[in-house]
Amino acid sequence: MVQELTEDNLQVIVLGNDKVIVQYSATWCGNCRIMKPKFKKLASEMDSIKFVIVDAEKFPESRKLADVSNLPTFAIFENGEKKNQAQTNKFDVLKDLVNELA
Repeated sequence: MVQELTEDNLQVIVLGNDKVIVQYSATWCGNCRIMKPKFKKLASEMDSIKFVIVDAEKFPESRKLADVSNLPTFAIFENGEKKNQAQTNKFDVLKDLVNELA
């Protein structure tokens, strides 16, 4: 299950879950739209990781938790700390990030 942020509270989610992966995206981003179903598919396979989608334009405080300069950006958090991130539209790179948490 993927949670899409409706308020700028990613920090609360990161601190409240052991393992979190975030897709930073925007409505205008074509590559974000391409990656979203792949992100959701991985979420359905990984019960131990919290998957979150953040609109990087709507939620600036949540965006500050990672170094977001291109979209889509994926960031992984473990025990409240950012562990790694990647700016990519390649499924293999996303899968490698998820495997770092698994």
